[in-house]
Amino acid sequence: MTSAGRTIGAATTPQALASPAFGHTPAWWGMVLFVATEATIFACLLASYFYIRFTTAGVWPPDGIDKPELAKPLIMTAVLLSSSGPMLWADWAVRKGHQGRFRLALALTLLLGAAFLVLQGTEYHTKLEQYTWTRDAYASLFYVITGFHGTHVAVGLAMLAFTVAGAFRGKFTRRRHERVRLVGFYWHFVDAVWLAILFTVYLSPHL
Repeated sequence: MTSAGRTIGAATTPQALASPAFGHTPAWWGMVLFVATEATIFACLLASYFYIRFTTAGVWPPDGIDKPELAKPLIMTAVLLSSSGPMLWADWAVRKGHQGRFRLALALTLLLGAAFLVLQGTEYHTKLEQYTWTRDAYASLFYVITGFHGTHVAVGLAMLAFTVAGAFRGKFTRRRHERVRLVGFYWHFVDAVWLAILFTVYLSPHL
Protein backbone atom coordinates (compact mmCIF):
# COMPACT_ATOMS: atom_id res chain seq x y z
CA MET A 1 0.00 0.00 0.00
CA THR A 2 1.30 3.46 -0.85
CA SER A 3 1.96 6.13 1.76
CA ALA A 4 -1.11 8.08 0.62
CA GLY A 5 -3.24 4.96 0.84
CA ARG A 6 -2.07 4.27 4.39
CA THR A 7 -2.85 7.87 5.37
CA ILE A 8 -6.39 7.73 3.94
CA GLY A 9 -6.98 4.36 5.54
CA ALA A 10 -5.88 5.59 8.94
CA ALA A 11 -8.06 8.70 8.68
CA THR A 12 -11.20 6.73 7.84
CA THR A 13 -11.04 3.98 10.45
CA PRO A 14 -13.90 3.81 12.98
CA GLN A 15 -11.47 5.00 15.65
CA ALA A 16 -10.51 8.09 13.64
CA LEU A 17 -14.14 8.96 12.89
CA ALA A 18 -15.31 8.48 16.46
CA SER A 19 -16.54 11.47 18.44
CA PRO A 20 -13.77 12.75 20.72
CA ALA A 21 -13.91 12.08 24.44
CA PHE A 22 -13.02 15.71 25.07
CA GLY A 23 -12.33 18.84 23.05
CA HIS A 24 -13.78 19.64 19.64
CA THR A 25 -13.20 18.28 16.17
CA PRO A 26 -12.33 20.43 13.13
CA ALA A 27 -15.89 19.79 11.89
CA TRP A 28 -17.27 21.31 15.10
CA TRP A 29 -15.16 24.44 14.67
CA GLY A 30 -16.23 24.62 11.04
CA MET A 31 -19.86 24.59 12.10
CA VAL A 32 -19.16 27.27 14.72
CA LEU A 33 -17.64 29.54 12.09
CA PHE A 34 -20.49 28.86 9.67
CA VAL A 35 -23.13 29.65 12.31
CA ALA A 36 -21.25 32.81 13.35
CA THR A 37 -21.22 33.97 9.73
CA GLU A 38 -24.93 33.33 9.29
CA ALA A 39 -25.71 35.01 12.62
CA THR A 40 -23.87 38.11 11.39
CA ILE A 41 -25.98 38.20 8.23
CA PHE A 42 -29.19 37.89 10.24
CA ALA A 43 -28.01 40.63 12.60
CA CYS A 44 -27.41 42.94 9.63
CA LEU A 45 -30.85 42.22 8.20
CA LEU A 46 -32.59 42.87 11.51
CA ALA A 47 -30.55 46.04 12.06
CA SER A 48 -31.58 47.21 8.59
CA TYR A 49 -35.22 46.61 9.50
CA PHE A 50 -35.00 48.78 12.62
CA TYR A 51 -32.97 51.46 10.85
CA ILE A 52 -35.53 51.83 8.08
CA ARG A 53 -38.39 51.69 10.54
CA PHE A 54 -37.08 54.50 12.75
CA THR A 55 -36.06 56.68 9.81
CA THR A 56 -39.43 56.35 8.10
CA ALA A 57 -41.91 59.07 8.96
CA GLY A 58 -45.51 58.15 9.74
CA VAL A 59 -47.04 54.86 10.71
CA TRP A 60 -45.32 51.48 10.50
CA PRO A 61 -45.95 49.41 8.45
CA PRO A 62 -46.30 52.15 5.80
CA ASP A 63 -48.50 52.44 2.71
CA GLY A 64 -51.65 51.20 4.42
CA ILE A 65 -50.27 47.72 5.17
CA ASP A 66 -51.97 46.23 8.22
CA LYS A 67 -49.94 45.31 11.26
CA PRO A 68 -48.99 41.64 11.11
CA GLU A 69 -51.42 39.18 12.63
CA LEU A 70 -49.91 37.19 15.47
CA ALA A 71 -51.95 33.98 15.65
CA LYS A 72 -50.17 32.01 12.93
CA PRO A 73 -46.64 33.29 13.74
CA LEU A 74 -47.13 32.24 17.36
CA ILE A 75 -48.24 28.77 16.24
CA MET A 76 -45.21 28.61 13.96
CA THR A 77 -43.02 29.59 16.89
CA ALA A 78 -44.48 26.88 19.10
CA VAL A 79 -43.95 24.27 16.39
CA LEU A 80 -40.37 25.27 15.61
CA LEU A 81 -39.21 25.71 19.20
CA SER A 82 -40.78 22.40 20.21
CA SER A 83 -38.58 20.71 17.58
CA SER A 84 -35.51 21.48 19.69
CA GLY A 85 -36.78 19.08 22.36
CA PRO A 86 -36.67 15.96 20.15
CA MET A 87 -33.28 17.10 18.78
CA LEU A 88 -31.86 17.21 22.30
CA TRP A 89 -33.47 13.84 22.98
CA ALA A 90 -31.86 12.39 19.84
CA ASP A 91 -28.43 13.60 20.93
CA TRP A 92 -28.91 12.08 24.38
CA ALA A 93 -30.28 8.81 23.01
CA VAL A 94 -27.43 8.17 20.59
CA ARG A 95 -24.88 8.85 23.34
CA LYS A 96 -26.62 6.27 25.50
CA GLY A 97 -26.93 3.75 22.67
CA HIS A 98 -30.75 3.82 22.52
CA GLN A 99 -31.12 3.42 18.77
CA GLY A 100 -34.93 3.22 18.72
CA ARG A 101 -35.37 6.42 20.71
CA PHE A 102 -32.66 8.09 18.67
CA ARG A 103 -34.43 7.37 15.38
CA LEU A 104 -37.82 8.39 16.75
CA ALA A 105 -36.48 11.67 18.09
CA LEU A 106 -34.80 12.55 14.80
CA ALA A 107 -37.98 11.74 12.87
CA LEU A 108 -40.02 13.97 15.20
CA THR A 109 -37.59 16.84 14.71
CA LEU A 110 -37.84 16.42 10.96
CA LEU A 111 -41.65 16.38 11.01
CA LEU A 112 -41.92 19.48 13.22
CA GLY A 113 -39.47 21.39 11.03
CA ALA A 114 -41.43 20.44 7.92
CA ALA A 115 -44.66 21.54 9.62
CA PHE A 116 -43.09 24.95 10.25
CA LEU A 117 -42.26 25.37 6.57
CA VAL A 118 -45.77 24.35 5.55
CA LEU A 119 -47.21 26.95 7.93
CA GLN A 120 -44.85 29.57 6.55
CA GLY A 121 -45.99 28.70 3.05
CA THR A 122 -49.63 29.23 3.99
CA GLU A 123 -48.72 32.55 5.58
CA TYR A 124 -46.95 33.67 2.41
CA HIS A 125 -50.05 32.73 0.42
CA THR A 126 -52.09 35.07 2.61
CA LYS A 127 -49.51 37.85 2.62
CA LEU A 128 -49.05 37.83 -1.15
CA GLU A 129 -52.74 38.63 -1.52
CA GLN A 130 -52.06 41.84 0.45
CA TYR A 131 -48.64 42.92 -0.81
CA THR A 132 -45.59 41.64 -2.70
CA TRP A 133 -41.91 42.13 -1.92
CA THR A 134 -41.68 45.03 -4.42
CA ARG A 135 -44.37 47.18 -2.77
CA ASP A 136 -42.12 49.09 -0.36
CA ALA A 137 -39.16 48.73 2.00
CA TYR A 138 -41.27 47.05 4.69
CA ALA A 139 -42.56 44.39 2.30
CA SER A 140 -39.06 43.75 0.94
CA LEU A 141 -37.61 43.36 4.42
CA PHE A 142 -40.43 41.08 5.52
CA TYR A 143 -39.93 38.64 2.67
CA VAL A 144 -36.14 38.80 2.70
CA ILE A 145 -35.83 38.19 6.45
CA THR A 146 -38.46 35.48 6.76
CA GLY A 147 -37.46 33.92 3.44
CA PHE A 148 -33.80 33.82 4.41
CA HIS A 149 -34.74 32.07 7.63
CA GLY A 150 -37.03 29.69 5.77
CA THR A 151 -34.10 28.78 3.53
CA HIS A 152 -32.07 27.94 6.63
CA VAL A 153 -34.89 25.75 7.91
CA ALA A 154 -34.94 23.94 4.56
CA VAL A 155 -31.18 23.38 4.76
CA GLY A 156 -31.62 22.07 8.29
CA LEU A 157 -34.33 19.69 7.10
CA ALA A 158 -32.00 18.37 4.41
CA MET A 159 -29.35 17.76 7.09
CA LEU A 160 -31.93 16.03 9.27
CA ALA A 161 -33.19 13.85 6.42
CA PHE A 162 -29.64 12.76 5.65
CA THR A 163 -29.05 12.03 9.34
CA VAL A 164 -32.31 10.09 9.66
CA ALA A 165 -31.34 7.96 6.68
CA GLY A 166 -27.99 7.27 8.31
CA ALA A 167 -29.64 6.46 11.62
CA PHE A 168 -31.82 3.76 10.04
CA ARG A 169 -28.72 2.30 8.39
CA GLY A 170 -26.95 2.08 11.74
CA LYS A 171 -24.34 4.72 10.96
CA PHE A 172 -24.34 6.22 14.45
CA THR A 173 -23.28 4.67 17.75
CA ARG A 174 -22.20 5.80 21.19
CA ARG A 175 -18.75 6.54 19.81
CA ARG A 176 -19.72 7.76 16.35
CA HIS A 177 -22.31 10.53 16.55
CA GLU A 178 -20.44 13.72 15.66
CA ARG A 179 -22.77 14.42 12.72
CA VAL A 180 -25.76 14.32 15.06
CA ARG A 181 -24.05 16.81 17.33
CA LEU A 182 -23.33 19.21 14.48
CA VAL A 183 -26.82 18.98 12.99
CA GLY A 184 -28.27 19.66 16.42
CA PHE A 185 -26.03 22.71 16.83
CA TYR A 186 -27.24 24.13 13.54
CA TRP A 187 -30.88 23.33 14.27
CA HIS A 188 -30.85 25.06 17.66
CA PHE A 189 -29.31 28.11 15.96
CA VAL A 190 -32.17 28.21 13.45
CA ASP A 191 -34.68 28.04 16.30
CA ALA A 192 -32.97 30.83 18.25
CA VAL A 193 -32.83 33.13 15.24
CA TRP A 194 -36.56 32.71 14.74
CA LEU A 195 -37.19 34.27 18.17
CA ALA A 196 -35.33 37.41 17.07
CA ILE A 197 -37.33 37.46 13.83
CA LEU A 198 -40.60 36.99 15.70
CA PHE A 199 -39.88 40.01 17.88
CA THR A 200 -38.59 42.18 15.04
CA VAL A 201 -40.99 41.46 12.21
CA TYR A 202 -44.17 40.42 14.00
CA LEU A 203 -44.22 41.86 17.53
CA SER A 204 -42.37 45.19 17.22
CA PRO A 205 -44.95 46.79 14.85
CA HIS A 206 -47.50 46.42 17.65
CA LEU A 207 -45.31 48.22 20.20
